[in-house]
Order: sequence, then structure tokens, then C-alpha cells
Amino acid sequence: MDSIKEWWVEERVKKTIEKLEAHEFKAIYARNKEEAATEIWKYIGPETRVGVGGSITIRELGILEALKSKGNAVYDHWVPGLSKDQSLHIRRSQLTCDVFLCSVNAISMTGELVNIDGAGNRVSSTVFGPEKVILVVGYQKIVNTLEEALKRARDVAASINAKRLKADVPCVKLGKCVDCNSPDRVCRVVVIHERRPFNTDMLIILVGEELGY
Repeated sequence: MDSIKEWWVEERVKKTIEKLEAHEFKAIYARNKEEAATEIWKYIGPETRVGVGGSITIRELGILEALKSKGNAVYDHWVPGLSKDQSLHIRRSQLTCDVFLCSVNAISMTGELVNIDGAGNRVSSTVFGPEKVILVVGYQKIVNTLEEALKRARDVAASINAKRLKADVPCVKLGKCVDCNSPDRVCRVVVIHERRPFNTDMLIILVGEELGY
């Protein structure tokens, strides 16, 4: 990243962190995914049980492979070959893990987090349950307002994820949400964090790289 763009990113991140902190979130800046991973390791010990939501961002950090190699219990329902019952059991285990790792679909510079989910396990674990929630967010997910965050979550994140999942929905063809009633619809639950939830210890790591969708 050239110095001018880096300045622009860091200014947006700085203003976003100020609003997040005013909303009782803890938020920090990491220049790249390596720095973000280093921050995460501060909260993980040998016995830490780690849950991971359906997140491309977290998988791009390369931290899951390291966790599994160290022997940590990792609740990851994206492991190939799982049965439906096994996947559901893992998703429920995420709700009671020590550290839950995930991202967001969009974050506003006014201090709100927006996530859209299909099954609801990912958003549930960011609200209540895990002892600590760590959200890693690439700078491209920062938008100006809550309205723009909702639009990004629907038109960008949901559409791309529907394509990834090979869902037969209009947004895959049109590249934007049309509020369909398809049985394959992947955007079924919308969660807006306006403030940090009571009893949930949350850390938001804003990263100076594009990560995830």
C-alpha cells in the first residue's frame, strides 16, 4: 500500500475507533493480517477453546491451522465431511467457547457493526455466550453510515457469500439484494451492534488490508 492510501486508511480507522470506543467496544488497529494474528494470540493459551464463525477473514489469517497444531480445541463447522448433526453440535459449542473469532459484514464510521446470517450461529456468538469475542475487520468493510453498512452487508457480503455457497438466489445473478423469498436465501438474520452487549467482552481489530468479503 502506498503512503497516501495508507494515510487515508489510517484516518478512517482512527475515526472509526473513536466512535467504537464511545460505544463501549474495545478497538485497535493492525497494519496487516500478521499483526492482527499476533493480537489474537495474546488471548489464547494452551487450554483455550476457540470457536470460529463462518468467516473468510479469520481463515485468511492462517491462525486456525496453528491452533489445531498446538492442540487447542477449535470449533470449526467448515471442516469438510461433517454430517448435519456434527455441524450443528460444533455451532452450538461455539456459543460456550472461551474465545470466538469472527468478522463483520460491515462497520460504520458512526460506530455500529452489521452482520447478516443464514443459520444465526455466527451472529448469536457475537452477542452472548463466549467469554471473549474477537472481530477482525479488513478496512474495505468500513463505510460512512449505518445505512451504508446495511447496504454493504446485503449487496456485497451476502451476494458474494451466496455465490460461494452456490445458492440459487437472484443476488447471485444481479450482484445486489432484491429481498427475495427464495428457499436458498442466505440473509435471514440481521444483527446490528449499536453498543457492546452487556456481559460480552469484545475486541475489534481493524486491519489495514482487505480481508474477507
